[in-house]
Amino acid sequence: MTDRARGRPASAARRALPWFLAAALLATVGVPSAAATMHVVRVAPEIGYGHPATGLTITINMTDAPGFLPSFANVPEASNATFDLVNQGNFTHTFTLSTVPNLHLSSSLTPNQLYAFFAANGSLANVSVAPHSSGTATVTFPASDALEQFEFVSLEPYQFQAGMYGFVNVTSTGPGVMVQEGTIGLPNVAFDPDVLAVNSTHYPVVVNVLVTNEGTTPHTFTVVPQSNVTLTPSNFTAYFTAHAPLANVNVPASTGGTVWANFTVSAVGVYQYLCEIPGHFAAGMDGLLYVGIAPPPVPAAPSTAIVEVWVLFGSAGLLGVGAVLAAIASFSGRFPAPPKSPGHGH
Repeated sequence: MTDRARGRPASAARRALPWFLAAALLATVGVPSAAATMHVVRVAPEIGYGHPATGLTITINMTDAPGFLPSFANVPEASNATFDLVNQGNFTHTFTLSTVPNLHLSSSLTPNQLYAFFAANGSLANVSVAPHSSGTATVTFPASDALEQFEFVSLEPYQFQAGMYGFVNVTSTGPGVMVQEGTIGLPNVAFDPDVLAVNSTHYPVVVNVLVTNEGTTPHTFTVVPQSNVTLTPSNFTAYFTAHAPLANVNVPASTGGTVWANFTVSAVGVYQYLCEIPGHFAAGMDGLLYVGIAPPPVPAAPSTAIVEVWVLFGSAGLLGVGAVLAAIASFSGRFPAPPKSPGHGH
């Protein structure tokens, strides 16, 4: 005869079993519901768009190395260029732009000889910037300056002789296009964004990319010279030995360090760019520059839930059924079974 037939309550384990089943059903709802709130899928990379550089503004950092960063700039003919001069050092520096085209001043000149040259020939700009200060210089480059180069130096004694000079290249193309790229240091080595787009109606076009380091690891911004060529970590070194890159600049290894990559693209196409520091390209540090071609649309971020919505509703329904059954089973064990009818003839 069973326990229930004798009128004794069911065992504790037997009464608890339905509630264990209900808890299991509850888990089928709770787990996917919690998972739906977790961000587990990375959103597709953003796209950096270039903008025509009419009224071109170029940032040049002055350092105590001493040096200019960047040490050259491309300016379209028949345009005005504003140079934002930022002194990052502890010494005064000058931005002094020569009026004599295509002349490279000898680093063997003494400070007095350098002063004498500019006293005799004048300057297109001559701005002195105090430590940790900034200044500006606006220069007009007429169409007659096309394809010419002008040197800029610091006139502070012995800074030019130590390497503080650079060049402005006047191009014969239309206005350049400026875009901005950020780099991220190790361990998450990547360009962000890793898709750039330049829209232009004429070619060749000058592209000016401002690269900013958000970490403290050195990087390069190196652009493949041929369109629609995809390099790999195993072949890019040999490729660049045979083909000079469109641009190859070293990004300062300091947080917020910037450098301009100025280069000319001759035709419509997709151009790959990458970092040549060993191991960085292999870790995923490369991107694509779309010139005159619309980049592919950024796909919508997929659902981050682990299960579909219909599963959630189904689990909720099962939970309700399980709770009802558990309650019935639990209470049914608390009452004795009715006595059996007496037999006949016994």
